[in-house]
Amino acid sequence: MEVPAVSTEKLTRRFGELVAVEDVNLHVAAGQFFGFLGPNGAGKSTTIKMLTGLLAPSAGSIHVLGLDLLKDSLEIKRQIGVVPEGMALFGRLTGWEYLNFVGRMYGMDRATTASRSQELLEFMQLADQHKKLVTDYSHGMQKKLALAAAVIHSPKVLFLDEPFEGVDAIAAGTLKAMLQRMIARGATIFLTSHVLEIVERLCSHVAIIDKGRLVAQGSLEELRAGVGASSGEKITLEQIFLRVVGTAEGSTRELSWLE
Repeated sequence: MEVPAVSTEKLTRRFGELVAVEDVNLHVAAGQFFGFLGPNGAGKSTTIKMLTGLLAPSAGSIHVLGLDLLKDSLEIKRQIGVVPEGMALFGRLTGWEYLNFVGRMYGMDRATTASRSQELLEFMQLADQHKKLVTDYSHGMQKKLALAAAVIHSPKVLFLDEPFEGVDAIAAGTLKAMLQRMIARGATIFLTSHVLEIVERLCSHVAIIDKGRLVAQGSLEELRAGVGASSGEKITLEQIFLRVVGTAEGSTRELSWLE
């Protein structure tokens, strides 16, 4: 049986009395483009932080590429790439310096690191900004640099938290094509985004979290069947999402001064 790229069992995270993530059982097969969805505050970013070793779970287990995150954290981090919620870039370096630093931290030799850094800067249309410090980049430029740093070492699993936020349409198209090529080469991508059209276009499988609990998981076809769509009915991911986590109250509420 093929080892899943990412799996969790009863994954839970508490912050004092608040249970942010509760008993989440995820299963992401190798080679999948997997979308992880939920309303604001549902637990998406907390889950990604636990999956990537940035936050310790309160209970439960995490396996990435068949390795136990608790026991094999360093080996897992060598094989994954992450674009976290806050990006966490080093603002006093140039883009070239930052990518070279990241490549060397992953153990790549100087020549390979330099070659890939230059290629990524050109691919992300940042090569003409080689003297500019990262702190002076626009938000979209920083997002592209964070993605470049996440893929410089050819990760087997790539975790992306809102990767298209603040990125212009031209750059977004380039990034989508790159991600699709990574999938074609056997990588696994774990994506969170509030833009459901992007998730529907890119992802083959989706999980939905609401109030810290997993409420749906499967292929788009399985999710359509799960919400009662008739055979052949082509309902959108947005419609699925609203049926799973939406409320009648929220859909009918109006502002008093607009009545």
